[in-house]
Amino acid sequence: MRDDTSTTAYWDAAAGDFDDEPDHGLRDPAVREAWAARLRGWLPERPGDVLDLGCGTGSLALLAAEAGHRVTGVDRSPRMARLAREKLAGTGATVLVGDAAEPPVPERSFDVVLVRHLLWLLPDQEAVLRCWVRLLRPGGRLVLIEGRWGESDPTSLSAAGQSGLVGLSAAELSGLVGPLAERLSVEQLGPDAALWGRVVRDERYVLVADLAPARRHAEIVDVHLILRRGDEVLLARRANTGYADGLLHAPSGHVEDGEDVRAALLRETAEEIGITLAPDEVRAVLVMQHKAPTGAARTGWFFEAELGEPGRPGEGGREPVNREPEKCSELGWFPLDALPDDMVAYCRAGLDAYRTGHRFTLHWHEPGDPIAYDPAGPDRLTPLG
Repeated sequence: MRDDTSTTAYWDAAAGDFDDEPDHGLRDPAVREAWAARLRGWLPERPGDVLDLGCGTGSLALLAAEAGHRVTGVDRSPRMARLAREKLAGTGATVLVGDAAEPPVPERSFDVVLVRHLLWLLPDQEAVLRCWVRLLRPGGRLVLIEGRWGESDPTSLSAAGQSGLVGLSAAELSGLVGPLAERLSVEQLGPDAALWGRVVRDERYVLVADLAPARRHAEIVDVHLILRRGDEVLLARRANTGYADGLLHAPSGHVEDGEDVRAALLRETAEEIGITLAPDEVRAVLVMQHKAPTGAARTGWFFEAELGEPGRPGEGGREPVNREPEKCSELGWFPLDALPDDMVAYCRAGLDAYRTGHRFTLHWHEPGDPIAYDPAGPDRLTPLG
């Protein structure tokens, strides 16, 4: 917006007769009912938290409150805010003095952000829209009433006259909001004279944009084999996978659809190191939720199995062999109490937790952390219970 002091003074001066406009004061019962009917379609059916930015004297906020919504209004003009409080008295609504571009309210606190004839006045409209989106809960809604105004029918204006138009066209606003929303719709309001108390010929519309709803959390489930031979543990060196290549890791893999974690562990063991283990030969010893420096979280189940004296190699044998040389450059046995440093940090943390008796842990990388274990780096292992 323009200079804060002059803008506030302008709206303070305008507050006294602001409601004289039919669509501002909604004093005409027909105009009031026209706006109430539209709001019923734009706002949720169930009572929700509605933030009316640039609320002026509170006419739309009052309609929302009367429909059962919990309303917060924000206006930069103290005089407008005072008139809005008077109009909203007894509804439970709150009216704050503040900048609508950066409202003095918490993020993710509202189901609807309602704004009428304001965005076109603000500089850096993309940043303002991002700010408003952050105020919404998942699945929240922007209701933006805007227009493109001129002194006469825009279709009849000359090219020179077009330069006198102000506001945002529906196409322009759709381009700004589209990347921020899961879906949006535009409803033309200009033809409905009842909303304005008169016939208008310029572009007036509402853009309703819905954010993506909260989705049920889902993540990859890994299984890891801690294969023991006395005091040693088997590790495999990753190769040609595109992730952590050259680093050591326990035999592991992902759980597939319809597969339980133990069945996945037995399958991965046979596929990777050629050992067929019976279900009663493995024991779950650790569950760890992990997040890499980038990407989504995953949950790892670590299972322990004991291997006796070396037996015959190959299919069904009891000596591990490298069954996936395209993904693994070597297998090796390493002392559990003196693990090598050139390991994947996630696996190293899991083995350290196992060795020290923890059974439920978090391993949450921060951005910039290395994938490889760093003995001098921060310890991201957090035991749970």
